[in-house]
Amino acid sequence: MIKTEKLSMIFTTEDVQTKALNEVNLEIHEGEFVAIMGPSGCGKSTLLNILGTLDTPTSGKYFFDGQDMTLLSENQLTLFRKGNIGFVFQSFNLIDELSVYENVELPLVYLGWKSSRRKTKVMDVLQRVNMSHRATHLPQQLSGGQQQRIAIARAVVTDCNLILADEPTGNLDSTNGMEVMELLSELNKGGTTVVIVTHSQRDAQYAHRIINLLDGQVVSEVQNRPLNK
Repeated sequence: MIKTEKLSMIFTTEDVQTKALNEVNLEIHEGEFVAIMGPSGCGKSTLLNILGTLDTPTSGKYFFDGQDMTLLSENQLTLFRKGNIGFVFQSFNLIDELSVYENVELPLVYLGWKSSRRKTKVMDVLQRVNMSHRATHLPQQLSGGQQQRIAIARAVVTDCNLILADEPTGNLDSTNGMEVMELLSELNKGGTTVVIVTHSQRDAQYAHRIINLLDGQVVSEVQNRPLNK
């Protein structure tokens, strides 16, 4: 599903160059649950942003289902993201002025779905994440764990093939964090490929495979027996 070849990313600020990624080679197969770990500044989030086509690498190749994503225009990448990738962030990134329902509905509006079809899909997804009873609430009326559930619902409402999650439990207590990881694991069991960036050894234990980064390079890969297998 995902393959990178000698993927590098260099950030330049005035006279200083920082190599965030240094010729990273990796493969992630369809249906896998992969955790990317490493110390702060090792390139984890940069790699995730490139996999999500939010950033363009300085050099190297990134293939998604055999297609070289580095050859696509920004408009093509935007269209690709809409139907294929769901993002989950540490800070939830919900729109405060919109209800739970409207937050989850938004990606379908961008895709041009008709209202009746959107309603059916949104309510189905909210039920899957056990949040249908909160459909009319605003984000600030929810707990952190509930907000992250809504963020996950928004990420999967388009039936995307891939979820990319950057520290999805970073702002949550241990109980809510575990519930979010259980939810991601259940989605993975349903066929969605999941890639998370995390500092948490507990969260990483939900993954099939753990990739460790250091100084922008892959230093090890460990096969894992997931907690929620």
